[in-house]
Amino acid sequence: MPNWGGGAKCGACDKTVYHAEEIQCNGRSFHKTCFHCMACRKALDSTTVAAHESEIYCKTCYGRRYGPKGIGYGQGAGCLSTDTGEHLGLQFQQSPKPARSATTSNPSKFTAKFGESEKCPRCGKSVYAAEKVMGGGKPWHKTCFRCAICGKSLESTNVTDKDGELYCKVCYAKNFGPTGIGFGGLTHQVEKKE
Repeated sequence: MPNWGGGAKCGACDKTVYHAEEIQCNGRSFHKTCFHCMACRKALDSTTVAAHESEIYCKTCYGRRYGPKGIGYGQGAGCLSTDTGEHLGLQFQQSPKPARSATTSNPSKFTAKFGESEKCPRCGKSVYAAEKVMGGGKPWHKTCFRCAICGKSLESTNVTDKDGELYCKVCYAKNFGPTGIGFGGLTHQVEKKE
């Protein structure tokens, strides 16, 4: 049947797609409202679509359906997925778990090889190199590197330390700095009436 001035047919609903509402993917046209994952119905865009032949999927469903199978193949770097894909109609076969060795690892071998990680004085958790900020001669997490009184985020230009705690220069001056006439207190002496 001839196409009388209309656009191409939508890959999802097979109705005419006009230019103003058209999204093209993998050589096919779709309505903006029909551009959804065929498995989970999530709305797609050019950065989240993964096409397989005439079907379109979000990257997660595409990976589950057509990606490598097995425990450990997740949806991103460093991801451990335990999703079996049963809701997509996929069959997952688990291999039997290998027997664990009877020897236990010695934690002192790890610390001897990699060293003991330093602890943050504020939260007491380990501080790793990527998040380490030095202040007062101690390692701090970037998120813990704050004034103990006002909570202001600190930098090397505005940090002071006292008794193992960090302060901004303003709070340090108010609480531990000199006091009296001319030091942020009274500017002139008040006579006492008796």
